[in-house]
Amino acid sequence: MHDTLRARVREKADRHKHPTAGCLDSQSVETTLVPGVRGFDAGKHVMGRKRHILVDTLGLLLAVLVTAASVSDPAGARQLLSRLGGFCKNIRKIWADGTYRGELLNWVVTHFRFRIEPVVPPKGQKGFHVLPRRWVVERTFAWFDANRRLSKDYEGLTDSSEAIIYIAMTRLLLRRLAPR
Repeated sequence: MHDTLRARVREKADRHKHPTAGCLDSQSVETTLVPGVRGFDAGKHVMGRKRHILVDTLGLLLAVLVTAASVSDPAGARQLLSRLGGFCKNIRKIWADGTYRGELLNWVVTHFRFRIEPVVPPKGQKGFHVLPRRWVVERTFAWFDANRRLSKDYEGLTDSSEAIIYIAMTRLLLRRLAPR
């Protein structure tokens, strides 16, 4: 259902229903005391889970994977990309931040028809600046934060967490298709 709604929203925005580019990133979130998979993200100092997402150029969710926060970004990306279905058959380029470099790029070249292009800030840049293409996935994370249920990971199972994310995005898609 989510994929069909996303295709309709893309067509309403005068885009082809199958995206040709996307953006990849992860977000570490705290978990509650509910038992389940969790880990410590040393980079963000967060005990909880990590949401790995792939979005199209409109910021609409293509795929999500929830893991322990201790899973590295490249390892999570490898798992996420392995799960892509036929709706991503037209993707040719995926933008990502600098953590998605190294062996992951070689693995993607050997297994897929698309390539990952890391977007890194220019050398010598000081302070915050919006990076091209990277703001799209960050905006999607902001859309998640508009849902109280996604402020933390309250679910016992990672599959339930993924389902809640899809529900939140489906709600957003429905609002775009039938505004009040």
